Amino acid sequence: MAVKKASEMFSKSLIEDVHKWGCMKQTGVSLRYMMEFGSTPTERNLMISAQFLHKELPIRIARRAIELETLPYGLSEKPAVLKVRDWYVESFRDMRAFPEIKDTADEKEFTHMIKAVKVRHNNVVPMMALGVNQLKKVIKLYEKLDEIHQFLDRFYLSRIGIRMLIGQHVELHNPNPPLHTVGYIHTKMSPMEVARNASEDARSICFREYGSAPEINIYGDPSFTFPYVPTHLHLMVYELVKNSLRAVQERYVDSDRVAPPIRIIVADGIEDVTIKVSDEGGGIPRSGLPKIFTYLYSTARNPLEEDVDLGTADVPVTMAGYGYGLPISRLYARYFGGDLQIISMEGYGTDAYLHLSRLGDSQEPLP
Repeated sequence: MAVKKASEMFSKSLIEDVHKWGCMKQTGVSLRYMMEFGSTPTERNLMISAQFLHKELPIRIARRAIELETLPYGLSEKPAVLKVRDWYVESFRDMRAFPEIKDTADEKEFTHMIKAVKVRHNNVVPMMALGVNQLKKVIKLYEKLDEIHQFLDRFYLSRIGIRMLIGQHVELHNPNPPLHTVGYIHTKMSPMEVARNASEDARSICFREYGSAPEINIYGDPSFTFPYVPTHLHLMVYELVKNSLRAVQERYVDSDRVAPPIRIIVADGIEDVTIKVSDEGGGIPRSGLPKIFTYLYSTARNPLEEDVDLGTADVPVTMAGYGYGLPISRLYARYFGGDLQIISMEGYGTDAYLHLSRLGDSQEPLP
């Protein structure tokens, strides 16, 4: 397949515009600001929000489009990465082509357009994983490619922010929002309830793959709530529990003993809400710990093979695979000022500590 640089695919003026906007300063917002601003979604507020996004989104998208053109080790030339770059440049073009937002009709049309942009980018994560996989077949990657890990961290963190801003704005148009929600944010989210739902989802995948699944016990105050984005928390807990289920299941698959349960503890501190996921799945060797937050490491068979259709890249949901669950979960935690830590005892099991900022006033990190 012939490699086409963006300058050959798109007009010279569009590429110049991308570079101009990619140099502009990004503006971060906090969870608290999103919550307070969105709590009264009047026509005026929706217009202010749309006008902000009309200027902010092209800056963020342009930065990533430029980076996608200049990746090391030939990653920019991989067909899957070229496809992602095209999505970013097309989205930038759509944003810039949209005229100034002056009234409610403009705002509604703009909302419709950014909704389509969000859909266009739905498969960016598996597509980038496919591109890295295409590179991995040519180069031995693990040790030396810090640049690629750092790029992917920036790239995915930026993607979380773009999707949060678009999703939040679109959801504020919901005429019948669920109780205690402001767009994507649940002002009285129960971490116990989200952990329970995420655990059930992970267990059902485990049942499907192995025919059985360890029990999961959840401890904490069921009445405790705090403001957060339930979809983000669900994704993080699901990943951690899925990893624990797989480790325990595979350790006890030929054993006469009953597989020990996975324990989830939810603690509400003054600054942080911390969720600990503990398993007795045998742990991770100390030499393997530095690798678990890289995008190129998974102990499971990779579900992304070369015959994935570049047009859709719909990847099957599996117990494990292309090694993105932990690094991306950590980015979701960090996006709102939290973090994710893994502590392991080889020969026994692993504890994952998910810290979520309870205060909600840290600005988005802007890579």
